Amino acid sequence: MSVNYDRIYRDHHGWLKNWLRQSTHCSEQAAELAHDTFVRLLTRRYQELEEPPRAMLRRVSRNLLIDHWRRQEVERAWLASVEHLPESEYPSPESRLLVIEAVLQIESVLARLPVQTQRIFALSQFEGMKQQAIADQLGISINTVRRHIQKALTACILAG
Repeated sequence: MSVNYDRIYRDHHGWLKNWLRQSTHCSEQAAELAHDTFVRLLTRRYQELEEPPRAMLRRVSRNLLIDHWRRQEVERAWLASVEHLPESEYPSPESRLLVIEAVLQIESVLARLPVQTQRIFALSQFEGMKQQAIADQLGISINTVRRHIQKALTACILAG
């Protein structure tokens, strides 16, 4: 039996918006996330549902909600990093969007790497530690540190 997307939307859209409003405390964000949830569902074009509609909608919208919160966190960090700049040097809205998208993409790429690689890359790139200092701190060889950094950089470059 094929999926009736119209029926799923009619039967569950109001419930989904209310469920999301409880998490976001904002009707507009809830409506936008509900819309995005149904768009994602439609783009996948399931022949049959693998789980009951509400369970699937809840899972998809929860993932979108996590992405939304992550994006807000990145935006807040970026704004904090540029708030000291004079108005004449403040990045344009287009630059802001590009930077935030790039950071989210890098974060996504790094999240798929082994934890040790993530840690070494973070120490190197975000904490500014030298490779020898990382090797000493983690009790590993400098060649291992280099391999992990190279692995992370390669993953970021290939994702771009």
